[in-house]
Amino acid sequence: MKIQFMTICSAALLFGACTSKLAPVAENAVKPSIITEQVPNDTDDPAIWVNPNDSTQVIVIGTDKHEKTGGLYAFDMDGKIINKVTPLDRPNNVDIAYGMNIGGKIQDIAVLTERGTNMIRVFSLPDLKPLDNGGIPVFEGETERSPMGIALYTQKDSTGNKIFAVVGRKTAGPDNYLFQYELFDDAGQVKAKKVRAFGKFQGGKEIEAIAIDNELGYIYYSDEGFGIHKYYADPSKGNEELALFGQKDFKSDHEGIALYKSSDSTGYIVISNQQNNSFNIYPREGAQGKPHQHDRVAEVPVSAIECDGADAISMPIGTKFPKGMLVAMSNGRVFHYYDWQIFQDSINKK
Repeated sequence: MKIQFMTICSAALLFGACTSKLAPVAENAVKPSIITEQVPNDTDDPAIWVNPNDSTQVIVIGTDKHEKTGGLYAFDMDGKIINKVTPLDRPNNVDIAYGMNIGGKIQDIAVLTERGTNMIRVFSLPDLKPLDNGGIPVFEGETERSPMGIALYTQKDSTGNKIFAVVGRKTAGPDNYLFQYELFDDAGQVKAKKVRAFGKFQGGKEIEAIAIDNELGYIYYSDEGFGIHKYYADPSKGNEELALFGQKDFKSDHEGIALYKSSDSTGYIVISNQQNNSFNIYPREGAQGKPHQHDRVAEVPVSAIECDGADAISMPIGTKFPKGMLVAMSNGRVFHYYDWQIFQDSINKK
């Protein structure tokens, strides 16, 4: 949960100079290569899209979280706003999936939660055209709805990938906090059907950040102030909790989760230690012979303040990002683009 504070800090936050009661940026904090243009209200969560037909085209999309006047924004690799969808009613988290067959056309999609309407929204990529006939209701029949976190799971298919959305909400009970929906095409419009409810919750704060490892088939989500939970992404494999980790590694809230994939099976789970302005890093493949044991291998301080959401990519992107990049939300209505090589150097020192 991001803490709001005095408006006079907004400009200073872009450079880590705010003197509020928030944790200060460390002297050795990693500096971003790019800071995006500001959105009007309150950045929350980013996702990275790479054109599957032209890997030189990379777009970062991110939510601007605000009631009634929020939006979804697209940024180029210089951090310039190149497209937007407005207004949206308190959009929270966003994720991307590739290759869904919609109306006979293979389409990449961005899916976000719209908390003010209790819906998820689906837009085409890269042009951000709506594909959902105004929105898809979620948590229908539940006392607690208010969707927040979302992550997409892809099952490969020769006729167009099968896409699932795992959705979290503002509040719920100790079990079945998350719902998983299968997205499907209905005459060129995307609809959804619920396929399971799952997920333990410690209580006290909330679940927002969710990430899915398509290749290894796992879901990770942040139980804020408690730990990181791990489950199977394939609903047919059941609702067994596979791991709970990171319980002693965070100052307060466990927040945004990014997956940096060195290969199909190796890499890192990168999680925002929000109140410490840092990222905790865990091995994606687990410990040797223990794939569900995730011990912290590094903590890297960053210039992003109170980071809610993040995404990562390992593909080289120009000269600024030879090993890929991490994109992080920061207070100040912006997103930061970080050179992954700096994070890798910190990991290698351990």
